[in-house]
Amino acid sequence: MKSLYIKQKVFSMSGKFTVKNQEEQDVYYAEGSFMKIPKTYSIMNRQKNEVAQIVKKTISFLPTFFVNVNGQEMVTIKKEFSFLKARYTIDAEGIEVRGNWWDMNFDVMQNGEVIGTVDKHWFSWGDSYRIQIVKEEMETLLIALVIAIDCVKASQAAVAASAT
Repeated sequence: MKSLYIKQKVFSMSGKFTVKNQEEQDVYYAEGSFMKIPKTYSIMNRQKNEVAQIVKKTISFLPTFFVNVNGQEMVTIKKEFSFLKARYTIDAEGIEVRGNWWDMNFDVMQNGEVIGTVDKHWFSWGDSYRIQIVKEEMETLLIALVIAIDCVKASQAAVAASAT
């Protein structure tokens, strides 16, 4: 089983992430757009080629995020209408997230089989996540999904902060 570590850069206006392997080498980079509509995050490999993209839908009653891997839409994350607590659904063909994805501790399943697990490292500067990858061909999707969920959480926190 392969492990990767996602680390968010704290002092970044656009939102930046670095993905490292077990030897602490950079293997992927993610960077969000700054002052661009729609808000997008590009995920690039070591050669700086884009392998995935996260796009926040701009004209929508409730926030919606699309995750594209190698140019193909793979996952949609949508906010559900709710009065009390924010609720989101993750919609993907054959992909299911089980566990507490809001607190970043969950399994990612494909057709009932675990393809990866995610857990958050709590005592770190900025958000840090460990992804254990069971199916290596799903590596890019798993990285994009974790960053997309982080983006959803950041968007929700921004909305909550502006409401007070």
